[in-house]
Amino acid sequence: MKSKKQKKLKLLKGEKFMYVLLVFLIISIPTVNVFSKALLSETNIKAEKLKSKIEKQENANESLEMQINELVSMENIQKIADAYGLSYISDNIVKVDE
Repeated sequence: MKSKKQKKLKLLKGEKFMYVLLVFLIISIPTVNVFSKALLSETNIKAEKLKSKIEKQENANESLEMQINELVSMENIQKIADAYGLSYISDNIVKVDE
């Protein structure tokens, strides 16, 4: 019997590079995808926290504005004027707005 010599398959340099690149892409694409989604999620959480802070500040501003309107009311001014024995002159009262 004759023994057959088997030829070893040699890969070219370019083929080796392509295989390495393919393996790298197969590993890196899902990793980058998960990382970017985690970053997006973190950014969304920060945005929601900022929205919550803005809403709380708007509520506080609204409350302060109501207090200002209450303090500027004619009844309150008249009470304070009477308590200190002052006379009421409507031209002297100024409400400061932005």
